[in-house]
Amino acid sequence: MRFTLLRMAKQMLSLESAVRETRFPANYRPRLLVTCSDIPTSYIDTLRSKCDVTVCEGVNRDEILQGVPGAEGILWLTADRLDEEVLDRAGPQLRVVSTMTSGMDYVDAKVFGERGIALGHTPQVVNNPVADIAVGLMLAAARRFHEGRVAILEDRWEQRPQWMLGQDVVGATVGIVGFGGIGQTIAKRLRGFDVGRLIYTGHGEKVEAKEFGASFVGFDELLRDSDFVFVVCPLTSETKNLFNAEAFKKMKPTSVLVNVARGGIVDQPALVEALKKGIIFAAGLDVMTPEPLPPSDPLMTLPNCIVVPHLGTATRQSLEDMFCITARNVLSVLAGGCLVAPFKK
Repeated sequence: MRFTLLRMAKQMLSLESAVRETRFPANYRPRLLVTCSDIPTSYIDTLRSKCDVTVCEGVNRDEILQGVPGAEGILWLTADRLDEEVLDRAGPQLRVVSTMTSGMDYVDAKVFGERGIALGHTPQVVNNPVADIAVGLMLAAARRFHEGRVAILEDRWEQRPQWMLGQDVVGATVGIVGFGGIGQTIAKRLRGFDVGRLIYTGHGEKVEAKEFGASFVGFDELLRDSDFVFVVCPLTSETKNLFNAEAFKKMKPTSVLVNVARGGIVDQPALVEALKKGIIFAAGLDVMTPEPLPPSDPLMTLPNCIVVPHLGTATRQSLEDMFCITARNVLSVLAGGCLVAPFKK
């Protein structure tokens, strides 16, 4: 059943087929706004075959606010705040907005519900690329890739048995904070690494956990027992600064933290101190606060911190898949149907 659903999802991802199959009333060309131009022009050309499309050249909020009046559907391709101001500026004809993200912490979803405006996003298509980069960060941090490269650049390569020892993945206990689609895909990736124990925490037990042999535990137990901790939960008022100084003190000094969710889930100054003082062994971050991160940020001075610039979904296939789902969400609603991937708070 699962593989059938995956095949069906793949079949849905062709933008050309989505536009071709969409049926609007005669002579109706819906007005769309695409909030960023940094996508292949073929995508826009395909939409323009049936819609009147306005494209914002940059990612400047003022430009978006100038372009949004009159739009019936919006393809929101930035991480700028999507709130009441945008909806007010758009006008009462706005029927649907879809983001090109899975996480929705920058969206005021409540106001969409109050106004009856459909809100979509792109949840499942991000699972594979984000899980891939999470595992990559795990290995890079555990095996000291960055620190080793710096040692070469500074002519400090030592040829002795105990130089630059890292942490083993085989037999390790891996903790996943948030066991949704991305967390489960990480668990799937880790099957080939012969980890010893897989544990997770969140609001409650997941039936899918049985497939991976994963055990539900409390947050403190996960911190205490894990050799590797993956952060893949949403950023909410509950999870903001969840990983703070007290949390780091509960972790093993040999543990590795990997964050591919949102920077705000980690108290960054506390993380810097934990890495400097050896309270934890290393960290791998695809997300941080702020973004973009200033080159002078303390994180960039730490040899035991792998930092990459929010590359989780930055693959060609992911971009195409995410844009296709975003477009399908908007086109479906404007044609009188339902969202393909509705956001459910």
